[in-house]
Amino acid sequence: MQKQPAYRKINSTYFTTQVNVDNSGMDIIGDAGNETSIAVDPTNPNRMVIGWRQFDTVTSNFRQAGYGYSTDGGLTWTFPGVLNPGVFRSDPVLDFSAEGNFYYNSLKGNFACDVYNIIGDGVIWGGPVPANGGDKQWMRVDRTNGIGAGNIYSNWNISYTTCDWDFTRSTNGGFTFEDCVQVDSSPRWGTIAVDADGTLFICGQRGSNLIVIKSTTAKDQSIPVSFDSVANVNLDGLLSSGGINPQGLLGQMWIDVDISEGTGHGNVYVLATVNRSSNPDLADVMFARSTDGGVTFEDPIKINTDSGTDNIQWFGTMAVAPNGRIDAVWLDTRDAPLGTDDSVLYYSFSEDQGDTWSSNEAISIPFNPHIGYPQQNKMGDYYDMVSDNNGVHLAWANTINGGQDVYYTHIDPEAILGLNDVNFAVNNVLVYPNPFKNVTTISF
Repeated sequence: MQKQPAYRKINSTYFTTQVNVDNSGMDIIGDAGNETSIAVDPTNPNRMVIGWRQFDTVTSNFRQAGYGYSTDGGLTWTFPGVLNPGVFRSDPVLDFSAEGNFYYNSLKGNFACDVYNIIGDGVIWGGPVPANGGDKQWMRVDRTNGIGAGNIYSNWNISYTTCDWDFTRSTNGGFTFEDCVQVDSSPRWGTIAVDADGTLFICGQRGSNLIVIKSTTAKDQSIPVSFDSVANVNLDGLLSSGGINPQGLLGQMWIDVDISEGTGHGNVYVLATVNRSSNPDLADVMFARSTDGGVTFEDPIKINTDSGTDNIQWFGTMAVAPNGRIDAVWLDTRDAPLGTDDSVLYYSFSEDQGDTWSSNEAISIPFNPHIGYPQQNKMGDYYDMVSDNNGVHLAWANTINGGQDVYYTHIDPEAILGLNDVNFAVNNVLVYPNPFKNVTTISF
């Protein structure tokens, strides 16, 4: 296939580089990658992995389990190929354990999932291990030092599964997964979080409600999994699909918890792109907080600060750093020329438990999301990111280089605080001062 230089951008606030590149670091023209998930090794943050749906050619809807890895903090990436070449796989979800064991959850064409693993700091793949599962599965590993340490949890859309129900766990480090059990209210299109005590939280949409389910028993392998409570969450709207992402979601529902030792310890946060109920806006990024361990949630706030109701804010994504900082990104059409859906990646963060948020900052140049489709016309259904105390590690898909490709971006919140309005626009393309103009590497 034809090649061209991969896209790479370094400036004072963020660093972006393409992940799905060939052995020479070149972009492969005519393939596609989307629906990204990222995992960062807590024992060695320079080691990270991104997974995605790999389409070897845009002329086909056949997809495989793509992955790329970095051992230098995201500066460079290796795309060694796919897991199970020639086997249909989708919906990748990745995570590390506290000990640095790596897990890749992959959906097969029959709506059952497998989990691959790499134990320790090696390079040898284990598995695949049958993990029940279904469409839009999400997975999280318990990184506490409590009785649930190392447990792996997975939840999925009960409408598309080979299992009777919609939840499983592994209590032996991913060597086997338990029989399926039912999650109360069976939510879909959501994610999973584990707090500092090993309490499990699952979020998603159920009918006309967004909900959060809590389990204090899932961590205890000696007893069956049960669920304590189901809380309704008001985000002034519901998840939606289509439109700017024709055959996909406009984003899933995100949940995370504050594990810091600060005043926000134990807070539970949710965020999603929703179709608003109180106004005609088709897609805003909305956030809500629980200060009582996920039992009740406060009224929502809107993160995007554009005026009017005509702009589309989609693929809203959230993560919480160990120090309690809340990070949010999304795609935004507020800068798009009239009649186009050109989108820009935006970022905002909060350091006071969501009471106030930093100004919305553009973190990319505009791109047309409607080019480079495989036969399935969408950019996937989600992005994914991991936050640490130094910044944000984001895995996302865009078309900046003329095709649908996979990218890694590192965002520096402290640099954004000191930016002082130095961004400016030239011919509708955002331009940023670049103190790293003459260097090829940067340390985070």
